[in-house]
Amino acid sequence: MDKKYLLFDLDGTLTDPKEGITKSVQYALKAYGIIEEDLDKLCPFIGPPLKDSYMEFYGFNEKDAQEGVYKYREYFSVTGWMENKEYPGIDKMLAGLKNAGKHLMVATSKPEEFAVKILKYFGMDHYFDFIGGADMEETRVKKADVIRYVLAENGITDLKDVIMVGDRKHDVMGAKEVGVECIGVLYGYGDREELEWAGADYIAETVEDLSAVLL
Repeated sequence: MDKKYLLFDLDGTLTDPKEGITKSVQYALKAYGIIEEDLDKLCPFIGPPLKDSYMEFYGFNEKDAQEGVYKYREYFSVTGWMENKEYPGIDKMLAGLKNAGKHLMVATSKPEEFAVKILKYFGMDHYFDFIGGADMEETRVKKADVIRYVLAENGITDLKDVIMVGDRKHDVMGAKEVGVECIGVLYGYGDREELEWAGADYIAETVEDLSAVLL
């Protein structure tokens, strides 16, 4: 594939954040008297903007949803960000792409400062020319806005040179809104039906498949 700029989602694409995210959501919900013992039930929170998920899954109003984001961060900023696992084969894939002269960047709805911390923690930050994420005030959190921010910060104007890689419909729809192609990966938290419905240009089942498509 002749794409120069490769934009990667973080959660569910580069790392598996299940434990940290679901425990952070569990902690936040408890503040509202909602006790959820089954962390698997909180997996839908992985990927989309947090505020939207509180409103969609628990019927929070805008004010409570915003407060829920801050409550979530009380746990995530101390413990949750480290409760994360690198997907097997990711390091090898990133090294191969970098050696092939590709420009690797991150475009995540996670706050940028957490994304930087996590990638440094896993020793993956050096592969990326730029790590872009949401701002802490949640004004830049939708995937399309994050992608536009990453492109603008790096002076990228030819969208034919760009492809987004992500595991959820939000990644695909954000890429489509901006006008770039998108690869949906199946080893994360979205399924084939979700990614195809959103309009993914390619589907990669494994990290190895993804590597083959990008190279």
